[in-house]
Amino acid sequence: MTSSSPRAADVQITATASLALFSVVGLAFYGLPLYYDFMVRDFGWSRAMVTSGNAISKLIVGPAFGFAAGWFVDRFGPRRLMMAGILMAGGALIGLGVMSALWMFYLFYVFNALGYVCGGPLPSQVLLSRRFDRTRGRALGIAYVAIGVGGALVPYLSHWLTEWFGWRGSLQALGVMVIALALPLVYVMSESGEPANASGAHGKAPIGAVLSQPAFYFLAIGSLCSIAAVGGTNQHLKLFLSLDRRFSQADAARIISLVLTVSIAGRLFMGWLADRVRRKYVMLLIYLLVAGAIPLLLADSSRGAVTLFAIVFGLGLGGEYLIIPLMAAELFGVAVLGRVMGIVLTVDGVAEATAPMLVGLLRDRHGSYDLGFLVLVFTALAGAASIALLPSAPVAKRPMAARVAHPELSASTHS
Repeated sequence: MTSSSPRAADVQITATASLALFSVVGLAFYGLPLYYDFMVRDFGWSRAMVTSGNAISKLIVGPAFGFAAGWFVDRFGPRRLMMAGILMAGGALIGLGVMSALWMFYLFYVFNALGYVCGGPLPSQVLLSRRFDRTRGRALGIAYVAIGVGGALVPYLSHWLTEWFGWRGSLQALGVMVIALALPLVYVMSESGEPANASGAHGKAPIGAVLSQPAFYFLAIGSLCSIAAVGGTNQHLKLFLSLDRRFSQADAARIISLVLTVSIAGRLFMGWLADRVRRKYVMLLIYLLVAGAIPLLLADSSRGAVTLFAIVFGLGLGGEYLIIPLMAAELFGVAVLGRVMGIVLTVDGVAEATAPMLVGLLRDRHGSYDLGFLVLVFTALAGAASIALLPSAPVAKRPMAARVAHPELSASTHS
């Protein structure tokens, strides 16, 4: 192996994770809520109903497949799981673009949730966390920028496609783009996605010691609460702006795009900061930004207040998903990271599923988002309180098997 090989592998793995996150999360996950208002208008569905697809699918898929996906990645590597996830995520958008009945809406949302679990953050986080050590925060930050780029582009892309092809054709076009952009690099990646013989050693590391640590539960509860606040806000932002605040489609797209554009800076900054400051404190900062942003939507409906919300919320959103695997890897090591994140993301998925539906029910019942958004604020603060209880140092040493299995890492982790 030449001296440049580890660097080339670093670039390839980072690019693979970046395109997967850009497509599965940036386009598919952040793109779908942009079509809720069309469904409300065309089908006469309530806000609770249009957000129930996300809720019900994640409640089914998360508990049934979350830990299994983490075990699969730890044992066999991410390649095959990511390929299946990308195909399901893209296929779900195409299916939602041709649906004509409620049962089809729920069916394709199940495939959307499966695509997120199998092709989104979980395998990408494990892939990057194993490859990088000292610069793990920076590597994850760079890859997670792709989510911000995708999320910032998709409101404009969706608006443009809808103008030309209608909302159904727009959804189908997004689905094709997800597959075309993300699948090729994953397909040519090595079977394990990392140095040879690494995945087997990871898969054999026990997880029982992690589950006996209070820190695991503080992390899970804190993550659950903050993800609920983020998901509840994101899923209703287009509905709130276009139907409640009477923003035009173009103005609503501008605000949503600004959130995701600012999140790019948030991802880079939080990733950089996490390599220099205790990740517990970075996590607290992120959660407090989320909690502090939501009241801006309630305090003033002016464009200035909404723009300030977009900036503060975008900074918090940028670090939200990034910091969870960094904190988990710091506390428990990378050998069990797939299974730890499988459990945490399953719990997060339940929160991300139920919070938007709860906010929708409260909006439908009271005719206002005030109570629902206040619930999200207190939920985010509860998450910050749980993270404050985390230890400031690792609770478990990284198993030596992880280092033995990565003889190339000593050459690559400096990057």
